[in-house]
Amino acid sequence: MIQYGRSTPVAEQQSRIGALQKRLGANKVDGALILQKTDMFYYSGTAQQGWLYIPEAGEPVLMIFKDYERARQESGMTSVVALISPKEIPETLAAFGYGMPENLGLEMDVLTANQYLLFQKVFSHSNIIDISFHIRMQRAVKSEYEIGLMRKASLMADKVAAKVRDIIEPGMTEIQFAGLLEAYARSLGHQGLIRMRMWDNDLFYGHIMAGPGAAVPSCFSSPTGGMGVNPSIGQGPGFNPIKKNEPILVDYVFALNGYLSDHTRIYCFGNMPDDLLRAHDAMLEIQKKVKQSAIPGSVSGELYEMMISQAKKKGYQDNFMGTGDRKIRFTGHGLGLELDEFPFIAKDQTLALEKGMMIALEPKVVFPEKGVVGIENTLLVTDNGLESLTSFCDKITIL
Repeated sequence: MIQYGRSTPVAEQQSRIGALQKRLGANKVDGALILQKTDMFYYSGTAQQGWLYIPEAGEPVLMIFKDYERARQESGMTSVVALISPKEIPETLAAFGYGMPENLGLEMDVLTANQYLLFQKVFSHSNIIDISFHIRMQRAVKSEYEIGLMRKASLMADKVAAKVRDIIEPGMTEIQFAGLLEAYARSLGHQGLIRMRMWDNDLFYGHIMAGPGAAVPSCFSSPTGGMGVNPSIGQGPGFNPIKKNEPILVDYVFALNGYLSDHTRIYCFGNMPDDLLRAHDAMLEIQKKVKQSAIPGSVSGELYEMMISQAKKKGYQDNFMGTGDRKIRFTGHGLGLELDEFPFIAKDQTLALEKGMMIALEPKVVFPEKGVVGIENTLLVTDNGLESLTSFCDKITIL
């Protein structure tokens, strides 16, 4: 028999379940049915296909369609059963002593319409309530276990940044360089898949672009875009050759043991134009100010406005976080198991920071005819401000 490993400690799973149960009780939700893979992994320790029922009180029930044996070994839960159809969920819960919940919580931010309609029929006597906000708020504050995993991912991100010098050559295309750097990342244990919660958003490792190619806008929710290798992808590295005296953007996510570290550094062969050097230094100054100001209780939208004000003061308001009508209206985002977690350092956000939150802060300046400069680090909210988990030099690396 194949033996599957357990990555999440049982005590960590139990703590997460207990914390959700408190939220369910406070909001008069009798039980939550978890379907999305990331949430499933967060609470059960496995991402196998199935349904996880977490009652407001009592032991959760993990019902697995595929693969049962693997889920049973990966999860620390005691009640794990094989199930062929979601229509059998009420009968299965009844066997564990649970009646039909009066109020059932679902992850309404990620469910398809078809799934929602299906569970309306399966739980026809239940009121369906959206619990996605409560799940995302819980996941926004990281445990010491999670912080440890993200420190390890950040260490690997720094190693990838340091490897750039050994791999890159002038004249190499963006996609050639990306392939070599991604192969190195895989050798360090990069899991390959980068999960996002936003509907229909995909990202493969991140963005590597050089010169004006980095400033090409795309569908992706980011200040950088890139041509990509074809219109069906429409973002990221393409066939643009890497030239001297141009900024080379390496904005890559390292994904290790499920957890992410987001990391941007700028490189250049030869001499970087003075105006781009000044712009990069301005972004470092903005980052420094936010790192000092972002303490528990700070309001995310106010931090965003502070960064916008600083960029305007330095003369970069037209190019900060993009250009034109479609510039990005955020300057940082939470991350953990997914790349787009709470909190968002964004316009009109009212969420207050809490100790233990993680933020990828990314002040960047986009020059359509020249390229992109700026910085991104994975930062931990502490009592004294933001602690950077990534330590590779923030300044432009001259190759």
